[in-house]
Amino acid sequence: MGFIVGIDGPAGSGKGTVTKKVANKLGLINIDTGITYRCVALKVLNQKISLKDIEKIIEVAKNAKIYIDNTPNGDNVYLDGKNVTKDIRSKEVTKIVSQVSSIKEVRFIMVDMQRKLAEGKNVIMEGRDICTYVFPNADVKIYLDANIEERAKRRYKENQEKNINMTYEEVYENIRKRDENDKSKEIGALKVAEDSIIIDTTSLNIDEVVDKIIDIITLKKAKL
Repeated sequence: MGFIVGIDGPAGSGKGTVTKKVANKLGLINIDTGITYRCVALKVLNQKISLKDIEKIIEVAKNAKIYIDNTPNGDNVYLDGKNVTKDIRSKEVTKIVSQVSSIKEVRFIMVDMQRKLAEGKNVIMEGRDICTYVFPNADVKIYLDANIEERAKRRYKENQEKNINMTYEEVYENIRKRDENDKSKEIGALKVAEDSIIIDTTSLNIDEVVDKIIDIITLKKAKL
């Protein structure tokens, strides 16, 4: 039986960076569920499939072969045998990933994949519906949040470091739309689980957030 830590929160709340650091410090396997949806979105773009063609998008999700290679320096993501680590973070993918992940059949397929990735392992898994839908019985449930201005600032800086050409205004608007869309999804909507611990990261640096989460996990493990 594995030990599961679920981290939920909106775009730019610090989930990705924080979970990697916590995973490295505690020896947990880090699984970024957003990667699976980004891979489907990339394949939809590459095959020039309309977002209105739901059936074709569902087929893409069914046939996508996704492999995540966790390394100390970050995740290497493979889609159908090709390294797409950088491709899935493109502006084009970012614009449609929320719409793709809103298709309930796609979510069912990806959630099944995510559960298999975590089966029997000690993992820290981040996304938007980990604690409410993917693993409602997770051992530790945390919801990271921050105001939208701070989240947009972080994502803009991250994009600059990765040479992704998006203005701050584009990033802000994209996050605003994603928040709206993610909170209104029929399946796996972004919301706080009743028993999640909320951490507002607006005025905290990464190390402070990491330390808080490690303290929470350590306390939980001591009670098991």
